[in-house]
Amino acid sequence: MRPFDRRSFLKALGALSLPAWFPRLAFSTAPDGPGSAQRDLLVCVFQRGAADGLNTIVPVGDSAYYANRPTIGIAEPAGGGSGGGTNPAIDLDGFFALHPALAPLKPFYDGKALAAVHATGSPDPTHSHFQAMDYMERGTPGSQTISTGWINRHLQAAAAAGDGNVSPFRAVGFGTLLQASLRGPVPATALQSIADFHLRGNAGAVQTFQASLASLYADTTWLDAQGVETFNAISALAAANPLAYLPRNGAQYPDTDFGLALRQVAQLSRAGLGLEIACLDVGGWDTHHAEGGATGQLATLLGDLAAGLAAFATDMGGQMQHVVVVTMSEFGRRVLENASGGTDHGHGNSMLVLGGGVNGGKVYGTWPGLAPDQLSSPGDLQVTTDFRTVLAEIVDRRLLNSNLAAVFPGFQAPAYLGIVQPAG
Repeated sequence: MRPFDRRSFLKALGALSLPAWFPRLAFSTAPDGPGSAQRDLLVCVFQRGAADGLNTIVPVGDSAYYANRPTIGIAEPAGGGSGGGTNPAIDLDGFFALHPALAPLKPFYDGKALAAVHATGSPDPTHSHFQAMDYMERGTPGSQTISTGWINRHLQAAAAAGDGNVSPFRAVGFGTLLQASLRGPVPATALQSIADFHLRGNAGAVQTFQASLASLYADTTWLDAQGVETFNAISALAAANPLAYLPRNGAQYPDTDFGLALRQVAQLSRAGLGLEIACLDVGGWDTHHAEGGATGQLATLLGDLAAGLAAFATDMGGQMQHVVVVTMSEFGRRVLENASGGTDHGHGNSMLVLGGGVNGGKVYGTWPGLAPDQLSSPGDLQVTTDFRTVLAEIVDRRLLNSNLAAVFPGFQAPAYLGIVQPAG
């Protein structure tokens, strides 16, 4: 028997908390197959906590918006009916406007690389964060009978079609836990930090770590195969030289978890490691109290979102022609502000789509209105565009996967909105 055998090692791991740098991988067997055409990189940003879509893409042309939000409403753009106010919204099309904290994204809207979708969301009426997020990440609103996530089902369908990508970095979820949308039989990696994964850039520590673990995974069992995959992943990240990455084109990422995650998506993409999917979480959007208007809690969150996305698009430069970023949240907020200067759980929401293949410069969707008889019970913005319609168009036209029945079972997408161009 080895002086320190694998059983003892695994038992020790079970009794102790793993250090922050230990690779947390979720590997599983993926089908083999020949190579296939390159797909866009999909970056999915989940705003956890139910973002206020009405104060993100502001319906300044709907008078009921201001009637319902006397203290947190965003002032009309300068030159609007009220002449604008302090820190006004940024006009998009005369009816909709951006929250002023999203100003870094306006050039991308003007450049036709950013689009918005309003009155979108899940057809399931739940106001439970847990249920709504779970349904959205499964891609099966109202049903939990399918255990896999919609992104993993996309990857399964692509693999079955013979795309041949078996990289451990094909799909990466940034955070401490793998996002539910990525869960399933196709390999996915939960990654907090490239530098942490790479033992903080210490090559000697990496070699020692690998040598120690290699002796524990020298057989031919399934567990040994997973160990080999882990070693390969560490080696691949070592080659990417995480501590030496410099953003391009003058891009400046915000010094936040979201900014760091986007910076690492850019780095992994440029490293040639086969990255196809990146999932990022941004929390804190449950603004029941002191939400604020043009400034305050929501404005801070939106400012981080905008600064990060703008830096990422700037850093990627011409490579954004093969990248699509989509933002989503489990549901929106109630139209009427509450007595605490915040908003309660609602229904309809807004989404953003950013990329070189986006038909930007437009707010998509059918606006249902905010008058009392136009609202969904109990005072929510109606959902007129199922979120799966937006995602299905991206999966089909940009990720080159037409097997939508496998990705969104039981859902028949209506005519596409035309948000993205067919990849070509």
